[in-house]
Amino acid sequence: MLDEFGDALEVVHEAARKHILFLPHAISQMNAPDRMISTKEVRSAVFEGNIVENYPDDPRGPSCLILGTGDNSRPIHVVCAPKTDYLAIITAYLPSKRQWKTDWRTRRS
Repeated sequence: MLDEFGDALEVVHEAARKHILFLPHAISQMNAPDRMISTKEVRSAVFEGNIVENYPDDPRGPSCLILGTGDNSRPIHVVCAPKTDYLAIITAYLPSKRQWKTDWRTRRS
């Protein structure tokens, strides 16, 4: 389902247009006091961001990591899994400079 990034992004958009389901872990991470990521920011990341990692063999089903921009141009990472009738938001977080290079697309070794 999620092979090439371009094709994968269209699959994500198609699922998101039907319905976006925020899983409990995502809600918990979004509401952490040091993050406070809104559903609007996540939706913006999903529809306007780009896939930076693809996880076609994830045990929970194919998923991907999207880099988007939130309020005040802050970078937001969203891990999501497109399903037939909806897009599952697995988690959303603010990428850390310790784990990511400043392009927010490349993991530090």
